[in-house]
Amino acid sequence: MTPFQNASQRIDAENAQDPNSEIVQSKTYPKELLYSTRMYEKLLDFFPNASQEVQIAAKAQHICRWKMPRESYTMDRIGYLKWREDLKKFHAKTTATILEECGYSQEFIDRVSFLIEKKLLKKDEETQLLEDVICLVFLEHYFDPFVHKHDREKMKNIILKTWNKMSDNGHQEALKINYSAENLELIKEALGL
Repeated sequence: MTPFQNASQRIDAENAQDPNSEIVQSKTYPKELLYSTRMYEKLLDFFPNASQEVQIAAKAQHICRWKMPRESYTMDRIGYLKWREDLKKFHAKTTATILEECGYSQEFIDRVSFLIEKKLLKKDEETQLLEDVICLVFLEHYFDPFVHKHDREKMKNIILKTWNKMSDNGHQEALKINYSAENLELIKEALGL
């Protein structure tokens, strides 16, 4: 087994322990394992030549996220931002431990951590690639449930924030997603298209 296969299997094994589940087409999946699979598949679909560092960062983007629940922070904007920042560090550290045990070099591990922590967004091509994939996975798989939870104005704000994080290539890919007619109308309205 290659170090990459070993690391991928270890990440999957960690995410498979998620006590939260999601049902897709009558099949139940551990929530973060499903997210990890969606991230990895979208990355390879969107950018087949992605480096191993980006591939691992995509798979490990939410590794063991349930261990740091949102409710353990104050339920305000400051609490939310602190939770997000701590999560990035937690995901990077958890992944780094796995990569060390799989025999990866410190340089490789540092690069994966850099990507998971989303450093130099808009300046680093691979950080931007990862962010595009995160946004595409959100729009394809998690946008519709969001629409039912929030009012139209809040959703337009979420769409704009998501759009502004993406590259031009990401935008083109996002417009190819098969949205419901209502959601596509909402997206176009938010973006002024």
